[in-house]
Amino acid sequence: MRVIADLHIHSRHSRATSQRMCPEEIARFARIKGLNLVGTGDFTHPKWVGELQETLVQASDTGLYKVAKDPELPVRFMMTAEVSTIFTFENEVKKIHHVLLTPNMEIAVQINDKLSKYGDLTADGRPTLNMSAPLLIEEIMAVSSENMVFPAHAWTPWFSIFGAFSGFNSVEDCYQDMTKHIHALETGLSSDPPMNWRLSKLDQFVLVSNSDSHSFWPWRIGREANVFELEKLSYYEIVDAIRQKDKARFKSTIETDPAYGKYHWTGHRNCNVALSPQEAIKLGNTCPVCRKKLTKGVEQRVEELADRPAGFKPANAAGFIRLLPLSEIIATVLGTDSPSSRRVWSTYNLLIESFGDEYAVLIDASIEKLNRLVDAKVAEAIVRVREGRVEVIPGYDGVYGRLVVFEDDYAKKPSLKRVKQMNLADFL
Repeated sequence: MRVIADLHIHSRHSRATSQRMCPEEIARFARIKGLNLVGTGDFTHPKWVGELQETLVQASDTGLYKVAKDPELPVRFMMTAEVSTIFTFENEVKKIHHVLLTPNMEIAVQINDKLSKYGDLTADGRPTLNMSAPLLIEEIMAVSSENMVFPAHAWTPWFSIFGAFSGFNSVEDCYQDMTKHIHALETGLSSDPPMNWRLSKLDQFVLVSNSDSHSFWPWRIGREANVFELEKLSYYEIVDAIRQKDKARFKSTIETDPAYGKYHWTGHRNCNVALSPQEAIKLGNTCPVCRKKLTKGVEQRVEELADRPAGFKPANAAGFIRLLPLSEIIATVLGTDSPSSRRVWSTYNLLIESFGDEYAVLIDASIEKLNRLVDAKVAEAIVRVREGRVEVIPGYDGVYGRLVVFEDDYAKKPSLKRVKQMNLADFL
């Protein structure tokens, strides 16, 4: 069976998260998206664990859960969490985020007992722990060898293993003797497999992709995901497929265009400055407007650590497909900045009712069938995204990238044209 899994999301107990993020809403919109496996997120938070215990029931012997009120809903939950570790390494403060996977609530509670010694688990759904990355792995694996940990959004400037501001240059430096328990890296929105393939030292790790969603809306949840082909959907099959780097079971990832991520290019949001790695390097990573230090983008950071040319693909690498959220595509064509507008929802719901879920629209729907349902430009935009025939104005310094489907989009949105044309010559 095909399994599409988003294993890294958050609950309403995390900062800047929708207060309607409850299991029922998460499951409802996961089904609309086309996900059949989703992480619970935030199992380290005592109140969220209590809510999960009240609203979820075990799905047989799979190590997964389903919504008690709607057990026929084809969405399963995996117990997952994200934690932040802060520690000193070689006289530098390191702030690294990690994703935790565990096969049941009982083990999750045991993990929480261990981690409560290192920080206040009630302060946030993604707690801050005063412990090193190797110690985190040691504690987690001591609870159960069935647990899994991998670095979250590996390339974002802050709070990531390769982050420009507080990260490392290698997985081994971060996890030291516990690296043997690390089997995967999360690409994050601002990087994709081809960018990670440029580092030969990452070949031993499986590249996973997840949304890190803070809301259940379909333009957030499942915007990145993992595709498995399994005989049986279970926690153990998922984790084993990752550990074994089994391409027969772990088929591919669903990626947004990395330029769409908030930290793809180097830049300075307050000054509306976005620069390619080459341009930023020529300026000494200094903002040409305010002369302060630029926020180094993921593309530039990859360039610093890469030992292979762009376009290299390892022989054993899993595949991937680039998509963008359907709501974002519709909103772009309709000329609105809001994917939640009534006009967008009207078109979105029509497509979902016709094809079953969003992934079916984005991946499988033919142009002929799309044209019979929606405006021709919307249909064309969906196909163009699928085939990689669109442009994305790169995101930078916390600003999401902007989708450009048709050339006349520049005329409609002068701000797009200004960012698109920005280059070093503007400041010399």
